[in-house]
Amino acid sequence: MMNTPTIPLHPAEAQILAKLPENVRNQLRQLRMMVFDVDGVLTDGRLWYSEHGEEFKSFHALDGHGLRMLGESGIHVALITGRESGIVSRRAAELGIPFVHQGVRDKIAVLTQIAQENGLSLSEVGYMGDDLIDLPAMQRVGFSASVSEAPFYISQIASWVATLPAGQGAVRECCDAILAAQNRLAAFITGGPLKTTGVIQ
Repeated sequence: MMNTPTIPLHPAEAQILAKLPENVRNQLRQLRMMVFDVDGVLTDGRLWYSEHGEEFKSFHALDGHGLRMLGESGIHVALITGRESGIVSRRAAELGIPFVHQGVRDKIAVLTQIAQENGLSLSEVGYMGDDLIDLPAMQRVGFSASVSEAPFYISQIASWVATLPAGQGAVRECCDAILAAQNRLAAFITGGPLKTTGVIQ
């Protein structure tokens, strides 16, 4: 039987993977979908309101680029948030994220539905969250991620915790780890810009 040739790791991929335990690397290799909470993960968790009741959220370009890279690599990206905001819908549209569910209290039910609709088992799905509402999803998926600002009883059950702050690169750090584990990050490093049209970040 012939052995399938392996693609050498790019130095950047090797450096990222060197910081990950082998069990986490194995979980990342299985992922076909990554789901993210919004407030406290894609943002720093603070809620800004004007005196007229307008809501503001701050997103980071690094995180946006990471989400686009996941999508271009064939990994489904989804957002599931307990709050509702037109700002989230706009950001998701900019980044080409097709699965956006807002005002959700039972996140594991919605996550399971999305996975089934895409022919995936929960072992092929990852979830990144930061609070109690995220726990059921984090406990059921194949890979769970959190942020350093999360309560300790949330972050301690995660497979992996970002070192960069929420809303300031934590999601990009997660995306890079997934892509490195699947040997897909090198294509973006050596192959130039993203292929899709529209907003890059």
